[in-house]
Amino acid sequence: MNKVLVLSCLLHLPIYSHSAEKLPTIKVEGTTTEQSDSQYLTTRIQWIKFPQVSYQTADLKDEDRSAIIRVQTDKAGKVVEADVQESTGLRALDQKLIHAVEQAKVKPVQKNGKAVPIIGYQTFTLSLNNAEDRISQTKQCTYHFNSKNWIKQEKDKSVAFRYLQQPVLTLDQSLLKNKDRVVKFKFKLNKQGEITQVKLTKRSGVNAIDQQVIEAVEHAQVSVKRSYRTLWIYKQSSLSDQIQFKKDDCE
Repeated sequence: MNKVLVLSCLLHLPIYSHSAEKLPTIKVEGTTTEQSDSQYLTTRIQWIKFPQVSYQTADLKDEDRSAIIRVQTDKAGKVVEADVQESTGLRALDQKLIHAVEQAKVKPVQKNGKAVPIIGYQTFTLSLNNAEDRISQTKQCTYHFNSKNWIKQEKDKSVAFRYLQQPVLTLDQSLLKNKDRVVKFKFKLNKQGEITQVKLTKRSGVNAIDQQVIEAVEHAQVSVKRSYRTLWIYKQSSLSDQIQFKKDDCE
């Protein structure tokens, strides 16, 4: 009788289970939409004024050095913060890099039609051969903006576009590191004739060379001859050019 009574009570007890809504959840922290709208993360910084680092062989302590600097800018491209992501191993040299970055200026970035501050990373390679005292002991030699298109237009040959004047570029021979280098690039030209969206289609293998070429192109002025068939076209023109730097051919 007692067993029957106990069984009867058990059958009338409510059965509890964990519903999906009541299970504990794990909150994952990440970048919110609001953060991504207010700050833009980039893997390649475009400089208006590239950081100029001055150093002597003594600053390197007898070996080549490299570092990565984290750069944060405001909407106008002014550097507001710079800190060491990967150190050269020498605190004084790291400070030289930070100072150079703080004096430089980044090309402003627009997102959804609005200028936004950015966070990016810049790699620096400092070699003994490029130290100021080492360079002064060797023959001084520089390369200028003698691109394929510029050379052709100087010879009055047919070109897709013309530079209104030779873009400013003074590249030190030591940057070639005793190898021939080629930089190929393309850019957009809007209806006002302004150069935009400079991109490298072939890199030289030396970041300092690539950055100086980009900066020269960004500040250049060009004109494009249009026929009567294309006068009505207002979309951006895409143009390309290249520069070859030969180690044994220097001005």
